[in-house]
Amino acid sequence: MKGFKKVAIGSDHAGFTYKARLLEHLRKAGYEVTDVGCDSEERCHYPLFAHRLCRLVQNGTCRYGILVCGTGIGMSMAANKHRGIRAAVCSDEYSTKMTREHNDANVLCLGARVVDYDTAERLTDIFLSTGYISGDHDTRVKMLGEIENCSFKDGE
Repeated sequence: MKGFKKVAIGSDHAGFTYKARLLEHLRKAGYEVTDVGCDSEERCHYPLFAHRLCRLVQNGTCRYGILVCGTGIGMSMAANKHRGIRAAVCSDEYSTKMTREHNDANVLCLGARVVDYDTAERLTDIFLSTGYISGDHDTRVKMLGEIENCSFKDGE
């Protein structure tokens, strides 16, 4: 794996077991990992953990984030409410690679009820080792920021 080695990870109760295993996997791979919770399989609310993680990515403490819930959808919805966060739910290798290469995604969302653990680990590795390709993609990523900042000019 290459690139910036600080990663945040979080989950809700449905993703807790995957999060715990991914945390160890990432540390063994040499990443400095910040765990934003949750701390058990006790029922909890995913927006809290998405928010904690996104704040770390926003302020530059961590370059990337990994969020795990039942489907990945709730986490991605909560994460994408944050300025500068480009979170993607991925369940296959191709989409995971493309979201980094084309969208410069900085948060990967995984569904513990959608993919098996080995797949989740493989997708995490792909996400963190794939670089962003600039060029035409720069314009598109910039446009995403303009939409987020309500400064997008339709048709330009």
